[in-house]
This record gives sequence, structure tokens and C-alpha cells, in this order.
Amino acid sequence: MDVKVSAAKQIRGSVRTAGDKSVSHRYAMLAGIAEGTSEFENFSSSADCASTLGCMEALGARVRRNGNHVEVDGVGGELLAPARELDCGNSGSTMRMLSGVVAAQPFTSVMIGDASLSKRPMRRVIDPLQKMGAGIESHDGCAPLTIHGAKLKAMVYQPPVASAQVKSCVLLAGLFAEGETTVIEPVRTRDHTELALRAFGGEVSTSGGRVSLSGGQKLRAIKAYVPGDLSSVTFFLCAAALFPGSSLVVDSVLLNPTRSVVLDVLSGMGIKISFIKVEEQFGELIGTIQAEGGVFVGGVIRGAQSAALIDELPAIAAVAPYSVHGIEIRDAAELRVKECDRIDAVVRNLRAMGAEVEEFPDGMKIPGGQKLHGAEVESFDDHRIAMAFAVAGLRAEGETTIKGAEAVAVSFPEFFEALSKIVQ
Repeated sequence: MDVKVSAAKQIRGSVRTAGDKSVSHRYAMLAGIAEGTSEFENFSSSADCASTLGCMEALGARVRRNGNHVEVDGVGGELLAPARELDCGNSGSTMRMLSGVVAAQPFTSVMIGDASLSKRPMRRVIDPLQKMGAGIESHDGCAPLTIHGAKLKAMVYQPPVASAQVKSCVLLAGLFAEGETTVIEPVRTRDHTELALRAFGGEVSTSGGRVSLSGGQKLRAIKAYVPGDLSSVTFFLCAAALFPGSSLVVDSVLLNPTRSVVLDVLSGMGIKISFIKVEEQFGELIGTIQAEGGVFVGGVIRGAQSAALIDELPAIAAVAPYSVHGIEIRDAAELRVKECDRIDAVVRNLRAMGAEVEEFPDGMKIPGGQKLHGAEVESFDDHRIAMAFAVAGLRAEGETTIKGAEAVAVSFPEFFEALSKIVQ
């Protein structure tokens, strides 16, 4: 599917996104493990989270879905051997985190994914799970994964690369292991797994960069509202940054401190962001924010900021040419092993639109004050690239065509409809 984007004059209005992907994934997995029936409102509409629900069904949970309302009957910790392969689709979150659960079960599971997911590195979860006692076969460190479940041993693990998915995988495995499992993070990552475990009645301790839990805990069903996806909201905030005087209200969005770094960064770059209402649910902060466009100055993103913004960087990079001073992104080599090589994809598409870009192994430097022209750009079958360049096209001269725009369904099927409602 191709989608055409024309130049806009202003961004104004309000938007609400479907539930956060990261929270939805974890709620679905833990609900499937827990005792009782969990109910979720505003569950993510993404194809990725649908893959997680499908895998939990294959493992014995019962799932009922009516739009963004989801009910999950848990198995009380007694998962069933799947009669078919566990199809994770395009979802690295599903494969990496759920592998920790199935590695602790007394049966063999085969986890598969689409062509893109089958190229993404899984050694980062294979290694710790094997150290805990699971038997895992892979295709040179990639999917499909054949996981021979076993009685796991607790351990202390320090991932070589900061990753919330790896941390979550090890903690979920530790939930079934003998003894106390600890993950030591080199850099703090999103803490949705810790918060979700506590929401379901689990006991998790945190101290500095250490996260620990004991095996054998029983989880209980919950009823929860899933806050709006902040990573999806970032695309609209970047659109607002393009137009001085723009005004955008985003309702019921996730404001978890480990995720809201993007709000601090965009504020520093010139977007005025204010909070209208903030409340807490199961440890997650939810609020309504207002964003107003000003002078989009740009800046440098590197180090821990790059790790915290890894999902938001494509959106920020795509609008960087329109900033005053440009944007430099470093220490973001992880972008090269996402749904596509996102550094390469951003650089190619920006150059197709006439931008000057300097590419590095771990990022890029994009000068500011540039004028772009409409062009045909590729999604590279990557949802975030498709959305990022739909936003970039709003300030380009002429019409921009997003090739393979159907990729947005992976995280935000309603994206183009929502964007059209705030573009003037």
C-alpha cells in the first residue's frame, strides 16, 4: 500500500492512541500465566501484541477480544505444550520475552517469526537461558528457536548490552526458577516488567541497577486500563515541532519515567510540553499532555539518552533537517538490528528528499535549516520508518509517497487516520 502525504500548514487538535505496546505485551503474558481472568481496556491494536495474545492462546490461555477490550483466562502457572509453532510475527518483544517463559516449561516449544524477525539477533536471550539450564537450538543465533524447557536455575546476570527485553526474558524465566534471579543493568531501561509483575501480585526488589525476584511466585489476575503508547505519540509531537504555533493535546498517554525521556529531549529542542492531568495505575503514570510548537532548535542525542530513545529516534531524525541547528545521534548502533537497519533507512529516505546527511556506524548527523522536496520513500517494511517519513513529508515541498505504508499495522494501524485529523 502506498500513502501520499502533502505539505501541511499547521498541526492542531487532539489525539488519543491505542494502548502502549510494551505494557500490552507484558500484561498479556502475565495474564496468561496468572490465576483468574484479567480484563484490559485500551489494549494495543498492534499486530505485534496480537502475536503475543496468539502465543498465549497456544500455551493454554483463553483470549476474548472485542476491539481494544481484551479478556484473558490464565492457566495458573500450568502452561500447556503448544500443538503448533508459536508464531511471533514481526514482534521481537514477543519472541525475546516469551522465550523466558517457555524455557522454564516441561515441554519443547518452537518459536517462529516473519522474514524480518528471523534476521534479528536472538543470541542475547539464548545465552542467559542456556546458562539457566534451557536447551535452545537456533539458526545461527536467529529464529526459528527450538526451546527445550527445563527446570531452571536462578542466577545473577549482567547483560552486555542494555535491553529491557533481555532483562524481561531473564526475570520471566526466574519467575519459574529455583532461588533468586538477579539482573544487573549496565544502563537503566524501561521498567514495565517490574511494575507489571507487582501489579499481578509478584514481589520484585530493585536497588540501583539490580532487579531481583524469587522463583515459585503465583500471580493473580487484574483489571487495568492500558495507557496510550508514548512511542506512537512521538510522531505527532515531532509533527507539532515542524510548525511554530501548533497546538496538540494528547489524552491518557503513558508517562513512565523510563520512557518519558523523549518529552525532556523534545522540550529541550524547542517544543513546549505541559501536563494537564497525571494519575497512577499499578505503578504506571498516565496523563494528558499539551504540546505547542515553537523554535525547533535541534541538539545532540548520545549515551544513555540514545538507549532510552531507541524507538523514538527514527521520528526525531526524520524531522531533523527542519530544525535550526540540526540533530546529531550517536551511540545508537542498536538501530541497525531492528525491523530493518533504521540508520540506513533514515539516511536513504532523507537523501531521497534532498537532505544532506552524514552517516556513522552508530548514528548520523543531520544539519539543520534544510528544505526538502517530496519524493518516493520506502518503509523498508518497518512501521516506524513509514510513520517517521509521513511526518517528514508534512514540511516538504510537493507530495511525498510512502511505499509499503501498510507496515504501520505492526504498531499503530490507525496512524494515518489519526494524523489526518490534526493536519491543517
